[in-house]
Amino acid sequence: MKKKLMLFYKFGFAALVFAAILEQIRHLMQAGIFNPFNFFSFFTVESNIFGAVLFVASAIALWRGKTSSILSYLRGAAALYMIVTGIVYVSLLAGVEVQTSVPWVNVVLHYLFPVVALLDWLIDQPRPAVAPKRALFWIAFPAAYVGYSLVRGAVTHWYPYPFVNAAEFGYLHVAVNCAVIAGGVGLLAPLLAWLTLPRRKR
Repeated sequence: MKKKLMLFYKFGFAALVFAAILEQIRHLMQAGIFNPFNFFSFFTVESNIFGAVLFVASAIALWRGKTSSILSYLRGAAALYMIVTGIVYVSLLAGVEVQTSVPWVNVVLHYLFPVVALLDWLIDQPRPAVAPKRALFWIAFPAAYVGYSLVRGAVTHWYPYPFVNAAEFGYLHVAVNCAVIAGGVGLLAPLLAWLTLPRRKR
């Protein structure tokens, strides 16, 4: 019964996220303002797609009764990126236009799925567990994302979020913003891994 319930919520929430993203694309296309290069340059969109894909992958692994260290590692990364998405949105971006203008889509991508991703990581704990030191490498993608946003922004004069808008606020201001966020992510990554370690190893 527990296995069936876990399969239901994993597949169900993955489908919900994909539906939300498709609905937002439909809405933007209908309004004549859909730019795929901009849309898929939002960390929110990237992290939600990655998280939904990992929900499907972990559901299939659960269904087959097989798992792997790679799946565990990627699940942890997905959980971290979703949690960061939620925290950054609530603390820095609520009320800012980030192309999630459909209300229920905004709730799913910025509020609901980050919480679900965290709960999934804690309830369906990875086996084998991820060592906290290895979890620090999860920071590589957010760091690369910032670099990509700055380079692309310098070329296109478009930035996905105000805190990386070097054209308006300058690179020093952006560097301070990113350093604060990176510090938080650097603390959160090993903590997430530690929470799923077997008790005898904590």
